[in-house]
Amino acid sequence: MKLEGEVLRVGFNRVFPAGGDRIVHDALELLEQMIDSGQIPGGKCILIDGPQSVPVAYVLSHKLAHLYEVVAVLDPKIGRKIDTPSGALRYKNYIVTISHGSSKYKVGDLIETQEAQPERSIVKVVLCGPPQSGKSCLREGLKMAILSNLAGPYPYVITACPDGEGSWYQKTYEENQGLADEMKRYLKFEVTPEFADKTAQSVKSTNQLINIIDVGGKISPENEKIMKPATHAVILSGDSSKFTEWEKFCQKLELTVIAKIHSQLDAVEDEVFFADDWKEKANELLKTTPLLTGSVHRLKRGENVSDRPMVQALGDLLIHLTKC
Repeated sequence: MKLEGEVLRVGFNRVFPAGGDRIVHDALELLEQMIDSGQIPGGKCILIDGPQSVPVAYVLSHKLAHLYEVVAVLDPKIGRKIDTPSGALRYKNYIVTISHGSSKYKVGDLIETQEAQPERSIVKVVLCGPPQSGKSCLREGLKMAILSNLAGPYPYVITACPDGEGSWYQKTYEENQGLADEMKRYLKFEVTPEFADKTAQSVKSTNQLINIIDVGGKISPENEKIMKPATHAVILSGDSSKFTEWEKFCQKLELTVIAKIHSQLDAVEDEVFFADDWKEKANELLKTTPLLTGSVHRLKRGENVSDRPMVQALGDLLIHLTKC
């Protein structure tokens, strides 16, 4: 937490996992330290900006209501929008949630500020390519890479391949390989039309800023149905000659290919190549070419690949695309 003028900036440390009870305890402890030290002095109005769990929101409300006449919380989806050469911006608006003794605001009023935030875009990116390329390993490493970037949105993962390797698999494999493999065999099943329909609906309805969809390694009617509601694609292949057929498949589905990555199990380092001026010209460049190419080495189960240069680069790319 940090108070900047009237705005209290809050957020999670997403690198070190903790239960909701611990998070509430730590939030209260930090808030009381800031109050006791005079960093949060009280007054007419305080505006709260940043992600917080529901229990933490109750703690903040209770403590701050004793210090301020008005407490208001940011709603990032409302506010006047303006267009700029670098993209759309929206002025931050706060909804009054507590008001006592104030002649200016009542509960439900909006407080508009002159602070602008970029209009964010929803990215639904498919990790696709031939089987045995390391897509599940990339998925877990990519998720951790984005989580370690405190400026990045929370990445939502959809496991769209019933190969038994859900989000639980990597952690279980690290701690007990035999158990992980046994559970994988038990949970693995063939893709059915019913599974494809249900998963496609999940892809269509998800509305997080970054959504990662891990699909099976076949160009099939089922994958076509699952991938169709997505917006972007990353092609990962251990055989570079397979890129073309997967590019054609993505083009058929009107998915924008943002990266082509050669998976090299026996290599010792990554190669990362961004298109020139990719941040400034992302939308323009994506009409004709992926923004990121190169290779990633040793996507192997049981290893933390989140710090690989290519995985980090792909995470940065996805975060940037939410701002385009």
